[in-house]
Amino acid sequence: MKSQENKIYFGGGCFWCIEAFFEQVNGVNNVTSGYSGGFKKKPTYKEVISGKTGHAEVCEISYNSNIISLKTLLEIFFISHDPTTINRQGNDIGTQYRSIILSNKEEELQEIKNYVKKIQINIFKEKKIVTEIKKLNKFYAAEDYHQDFYSLNKKYPYCEMVITPKMTELRKKLKKYFK
Repeated sequence: MKSQENKIYFGGGCFWCIEAFFEQVNGVNNVTSGYSGGFKKKPTYKEVISGKTGHAEVCEISYNSNIISLKTLLEIFFISHDPTTINRQGNDIGTQYRSIILSNKEEELQEIKNYVKKIQINIFKEKKIVTEIKKLNKFYAAEDYHQDFYSLNKKYPYCEMVITPKMTELRKKLKKYFK
């Protein structure tokens, strides 16, 4: 069977978390932390965290659709963060931490919107999902020191206090999808 390489872009708080989760998922071939959804060309981390670029911290998820579906990736994404908080995940506050999904394929954008409608009715009944869904304009890879951050820095305080507990919880809930 020929490999069906696809890309989707998820933002849900700090990109170190999203990257750490999706690097462990079967069918995901590569995860790159970066910036998208804004207007500033070639933004730096310092510019993005200032909140003045319009960009969110996102991860480019490269995956094989013969192994994992977009629907499954969406399920993992919506369990991995709180899509009902505006511009915030935990103590990470600002537009750069908003919940966002980007794709350059119209049919995927429609599939994502339909999925969100379904989980809004069936799962998030009491709270409104505020995830932004938009067409990808441009993705900018983050600086090298942000790539593979969790796997290279597990003892970093943010990793120990935030990512490791979330990873443990996510693995319990979705163990069938993890490597």
